[in-house]
Amino acid sequence: MPVLSRGDEWVFAQNLGHVVKFLGLNEKTGPVLSPDQLIGRTDLILSTAARLIRQMPDAHLATEVPNRPRSYKVLAHHIFRIQEVFLEMANGATLTYEALAGAPSEDMRTFADIAAFGEQVRGNLLTWWAGKPDKSGKDPVQTYYGPQILHETLERATWHSGQHVRQWIMLLGMVGITPDRPLTPEDYAGLPMPMNAWDG
Repeated sequence: MPVLSRGDEWVFAQNLGHVVKFLGLNEKTGPVLSPDQLIGRTDLILSTAARLIRQMPDAHLATEVPNRPRSYKVLAHHIFRIQEVFLEMANGATLTYEALAGAPSEDMRTFADIAAFGEQVRGNLLTWWAGKPDKSGKDPVQTYYGPQILHETLERATWHSGQHVRQWIMLLGMVGITPDRPLTPEDYAGLPMPMNAWDG
């Protein structure tokens, strides 16, 4: 977990706004996209993920991604688990790192199974948002890196899933498969995406 410290003081570096305040910088921070725009972007990311995950042959379920001991199966599931955990947090649970790292259940034996799970998560997210009276995103939520507001955690969940779909597109290319309607740079516009697709 990234932490920034100075003397005896420290702050979790998961929230850039907190980092900017800690350093005393005069920089504008916070989500560029509105909560409604972020939900729309997440909808696009998850529907694309389900389509692209179905393209991967099941022979690669246990193959590990570059630079990390994580299988393709676990990565595919994680794309959707991020959103499932976000919903749990939005409904009152505390977001934990362990919840985000949860493994796929035993009944997810194929990439099609994982894509179907993802479509269910996507449906749950859209149903929750449609029924939410207050769409300002100002609700307080609890996370392992301290209290946050819903809008900021929604942005984080959106780009986090988007970053992994970006990786998945590259994995398809690595096995010689042309991605079916992959995400484009325009689909990531307004999100604080990492510079690189993979950790160094």
